[in-house]
Amino acid sequence: MTTVDFLVIGGGVAGLSAAARLTRHGRVVVIEAEEALGYHSSGRSVSFSHYGIGDAAVRGLTAYSRAFYEQQPEGFCPTPLCRVMPSLYLGTEEMLPSLEALYQGMAVFTDAIEWVSDAEMKALCPALKTGPGGAVRGILDTSGLKLDSDALLQSFARALRAADGELLQGRRVASIQRRGQDWHVRSETGESWTAPVLVNAAGAWVDKIAAMAGVAPIGLEPKRRTIIVVDPPAGTDVRDWPFVHTAASDFYMLPEAGQILASPVDEVPDDPRDAQPEEYDIAFAADRLQHYTTLSVSRIAHRWAGLRSFVADRVPTAGFAPDAPGFFWLAGQGGYGLQTAPAMAEIVELLATGGDWPQGLTDLGVLPETVRPERLFAQPKHSAAVRTG
Repeated sequence: MTTVDFLVIGGGVAGLSAAARLTRHGRVVVIEAEEALGYHSSGRSVSFSHYGIGDAAVRGLTAYSRAFYEQQPEGFCPTPLCRVMPSLYLGTEEMLPSLEALYQGMAVFTDAIEWVSDAEMKALCPALKTGPGGAVRGILDTSGLKLDSDALLQSFARALRAADGELLQGRRVASIQRRGQDWHVRSETGESWTAPVLVNAAGAWVDKIAAMAGVAPIGLEPKRRTIIVVDPPAGTDVRDWPFVHTAASDFYMLPEAGQILASPVDEVPDDPRDAQPEEYDIAFAADRLQHYTTLSVSRIAHRWAGLRSFVADRVPTAGFAPDAPGFFWLAGQGGYGLQTAPAMAEIVELLATGGDWPQGLTDLGVLPETVRPERLFAQPKHSAAVRTG
């Protein structure tokens, strides 16, 4: 039995970033079921930070996290964690009300946005269908950031180990028990740990971990997202194309290593598992790409699916469970886990150790009650939710 101060279940960006912060307050161990870090979600993300998804709380968390990416802590990563990639949000005639609402929501958090015409959109991305029947107006955000998810995961892991924390991969949880003031966790390999604080950062599996511990579920809903990769037309240089997203949240694409990544922004209910792309979703992704652009999909070079998990109000959640002392929820990062990770890690540290809430988060409209789990147990589990990209 290994005794620690904080035991974190989950080696995605949420669990690793929080663990790295918690090392300031005691011994931390992270146990991850898979051999690879961020295997189901963080490692399958397109890794783009922008203000075009989520509600005001998500945008506030994104804004607070930007300083970490733009001015990363000294010695954290030997390479840059991000590079600037403009983002373009397009609207057809039918989407213009949604596009206007998106502009108003984004403008609260960034002044790097401007309206662009169909001709200006065409200049930015020549493959877009513009004018009647296509995109007629858009929003250009010059502050988008393409993140390096692998560098981020590995750097948080290094920071954890450098502070005498431990990261154990390939350890699937077999049982969880509350004994006195501590949580006792045993893996399928027979190892066991005990800690007064158990951080449940198991992604799509958080409710399964809660069930093992006898804790009321948070009502997480895993959703499958499909992404395809296609080659651009021969001789076409796509490196300077922006990240493109529709106001209706039914398509996005972005350049990556000379190819084009595209998604129908699908959210298919799924079970916690190793998600795989299904033929219908692959075909739908190709259809959306051909619907909004002049590109023709003759071959799909690569395809994959990942899990995006949401709680009822679709806001990332952190805080102690109302019904279980020492059981700490870190869940529901949805499709914005990477872009909000620095803010959420600091929030975990503060809520788990009793620190003062940062004025910077308050100024951005993010309060403790915004993220704490109590809000979810005071409303129906399947309340209406705002669609995000």
